[in-house]
Amino acid sequence: MSAASFAAIAPRNLAVVTGAAGGIGLAAARAFAAAGMRVVLVDRSGEALDAAAGTIAGAVAYTVDVSDRAAMRALAGEIGARHGPVSVLMNNAGIGAGGDVFADAAIWDAVLGINLLGVLNGVQSFVPAMLDHGGPALVINTGSKQGITQPPGNTAYNVSKAGVKALSEGLAHTMRERSGDRVSAHLLIPGFTFTGMTRPGITEKPAGAWMPEQVVALLLERLAAGDFYIVCPDNETTPEQDAKRIAWAAGDITENRPALSRWHPDWKDAFAAHMQS
Repeated sequence: MSAASFAAIAPRNLAVVTGAAGGIGLAAARAFAAAGMRVVLVDRSGEALDAAAGTIAGAVAYTVDVSDRAAMRALAGEIGARHGPVSVLMNNAGIGAGGDVFADAAIWDAVLGINLLGVLNGVQSFVPAMLDHGGPALVINTGSKQGITQPPGNTAYNVSKAGVKALSEGLAHTMRERSGDRVSAHLLIPGFTFTGMTRPGITEKPAGAWMPEQVVALLLERLAAGDFYIVCPDNETTPEQDAKRIAWAAGDITENRPALSRWHPDWKDAFAAHMQS
């Protein structure tokens, strides 16, 4: 990304954030507002969403299920008609519930519907107009390290976030081909973050977690630097550790190791040695 698309974060420009009733989404909305942007918050949680919007002067809230394609297209039309062109779109809505391969089909439908198809619906509903309006614009999709390293036990969530990674990579290429550096896409990859999704029943932040505001501060820093992959560390995982874990996951393919060898008993010592190298 060049300065052209980062210029989208500017006073009076419009930012739309999904999953904005709390966590990273709300922190991002507040940061965009602090930059002078007009902000639209989108979430399913009506009361929580209204409360979140009330903390941002001039913010507008819409209660929409991102997994509903027709509702998202209607939302994009209404926002365009009432508030003008969108300069920043952050597809952040997500749920953490999931399960392994044999989890109930309804769980898979919910996780994929929100985490993956919700991002696709946001892209298809908003981005064509962002490409057409002629000004700088950027799209931020929230992924997860689990979509890359695939830790066992929550396969539904892993699949959804792996899909977001692939979708975002394809989107970045398509927009580069169509707009040069004027409209760009970016993949936010948070670390352990203290949010409503990661803290059910927990009132005190774990020592290892970052706050959502730390994630968003790094997001803005790396957007300004032009990064596509924005991998966030936390208080228990360093960037160097992240890099080694991601490289090991890719090595399962290039070295023809067993699937998810990081958790395979025959590869335990080799992985430990890799992390210490």
